[in-house]
Amino acid sequence: MDIATSKQALRNEALRRRAALVTSLADPALIAENFLNGVPLPAAATVSAYVAIGDELDPAPLVDALRSRGHSIALPRVAGKSKPLAFHLYAPGAKLVPGVFGLSQPAPDWPQVVPDVLVVPLLAFDDEGNRLGYGAGFYDRTLSNLRAHHKVLAVGYAFAGQEAPEVPHHDGDEKLDWVVTEDGARKFER
Repeated sequence: MDIATSKQALRNEALRRRAALVTSLADPALIAENFLNGVPLPAAATVSAYVAIGDELDPAPLVDALRSRGHSIALPRVAGKSKPLAFHLYAPGAKLVPGVFGLSQPAPDWPQVVPDVLVVPLLAFDDEGNRLGYGAGFYDRTLSNLRAHHKVLAVGYAFAGQEAPEVPHHDGDEKLDWVVTEDGARKFER
């Protein structure tokens, strides 16, 4: 089986597994606490989160906690097909606009920033930091672009049950630096 076929098979399985996990697992506030206690953040770090869709783990409690500690929050915006994500400052109470794929995202005229940390949604991850997303490659392109210019941490935000024995990957796939689940924060060697 080729990598694309293997990824799609795991993607289908991971979607089913995550849907079952979301109704039975830990309080998102516990996962936010594990992030804050486990991932080393520079004092003035700008952290990019995401707006959860479907049964993704909701980072809203983490966003609130990061703001209370003085961190700037950014959200990604899909800038176009085959382009890296654009990041915009997310002010408290700011109204998101509809985007592609049914996403809620920042308006293009919000101030753009370069985040120091990306909180990354995922379908599955493995013990080597490989991440399986939805297949459009936005986070891979984005991380490759950011890492070419400055240091950035990619932190998967997930339920522990989303870990897979192995995530199929190729050279264009960017690895996570950390993953945070209800079991704690785990660093990967790259």
